[in-house]
Amino acid sequence: MRVDIYLWYLRYYKSRSQAIKACKQGHVRIDEQIVKPSREVFIGDKIRVRKNQIWRELMALDFPKSRVGAKIVNLYREDMTAAEALENTNLQSLSKAPQRDRGTGRPTKKDRREIDNYQEDEK
Repeated sequence: MRVDIYLWYLRYYKSRSQAIKACKQGHVRIDEQIVKPSREVFIGDKIRVRKNQIWRELMALDFPKSRVGAKIVNLYREDMTAAEALENTNLQSLSKAPQRDRGTGRPTKKDRREIDNYQEDEK
């Protein structure tokens, strides 16, 4: 089975074209070698997939006949991703969204109207 189809079947990518693009950009490796989208996957191959800045490692156990549901993905692959890598995702998600207090930063539409009214009163 082709590696792009395999990754799409196992829900690593939402579309097959995204899986092809990832292969062409070097985000998919089999046995530490960058692969083309047409590369065949065999049972027992160790596949590394880079997605969301994390290298996920999996071993092919079987080939599905079509795209499978998220609950049964584990029948077709063994996830060997290091726990450290998954912990990094939690840290990244915490650092992405800085929160600010209300009233700081850019004024809201209501604040802007009040500023305009105040400036008109001074004239």
